[in-house]
Amino acid sequence: MAEVIRAEQLTKSYGQNRGIVDVDFSVETGEVFGFLGPNGAGKTTTIRLVLDLIRPTSGRLSVFGLDSRRDSVAIRRRLGYLPGDLRLYERMTGRELLEFFAHLRSARGKGDELARRLDLDLDRRVKELSRGNRQKIGLVQAFMHDPDLLVLDEPTSGLDPLVQETFYELVAEATGRGGTVFLSSHVLSEVQHVADRVGLIREGRLDLVDTVENLRARSFTHVEATFAEPPPRDAFAGVPGVNELDRHGDVVRLSLEGEIDPLLKTLARFHVRALDVHEADLEDVFMALYRGAGADAP
Repeated sequence: MAEVIRAEQLTKSYGQNRGIVDVDFSVETGEVFGFLGPNGAGKTTTIRLVLDLIRPTSGRLSVFGLDSRRDSVAIRRRLGYLPGDLRLYERMTGRELLEFFAHLRSARGKGDELARRLDLDLDRRVKELSRGNRQKIGLVQAFMHDPDLLVLDEPTSGLDPLVQETFYELVAEATGRGGTVFLSSHVLSEVQHVADRVGLIREGRLDLVDTVENLRARSFTHVEATFAEPPPRDAFAGVPGVNELDRHGDVVRLSLEGEIDPLLKTLARFHVRALDVHEADLEDVFMALYRGAGADAP
């Protein structure tokens, strides 16, 4: 599969301040790549380098096989971008703004259709719109010309849950026609919905890149048991793969790695009133990774 983005030893320094350091990753055609990390980790710096809004201190960066600096105009013709700090012309209506963007790209686009799907009133001036409706305009202008690459920085910020579901549909449609999505976020549940692979950046360095499937395979299961009488403190100490997380009265929370059968046999020794079992999600996985690295969780 062809590479859409390739970063090699990418570094950006701001004098004495850290930007990003020796970042290596690639994004392939047709995939959704989730770029994760806490605020200030280096996500937006990386995006600005991809867009040639700032220049790297060292390292190499290519987009569509083109040099991100020398061929930046050709690259921008093929991408859609939603910035994390979206700014719009306050006195224009949404319709006027989208017509302006379409004129810049020499493409009519499909702004009206996307606005309808996002429940966006295009005839109101931007200054009259809520934060969520401004974000919708940003989404429409990013998607409306069917770009080969979508670069989205915190795309669901300010959106209500129903509109977020429509956003997930738009991402699926973009990759379904062969487009690629680079999605930066600090909301792990958002990325879990749509990403094929994720990269975790922390303090300017890329800690890992892996598929969502592989990361979840390395995860664990949450078990919450409610007892008629609290079991002894050491009741689960010898059960393979089980770790007691906490207990409150007659409720005990456990984590489980591996087979559940030994735990069920142990639970059967006691009077269990209720049992809740669910797999860990991506947030649990990353929290465990951060704790294992001795860092604060994002």
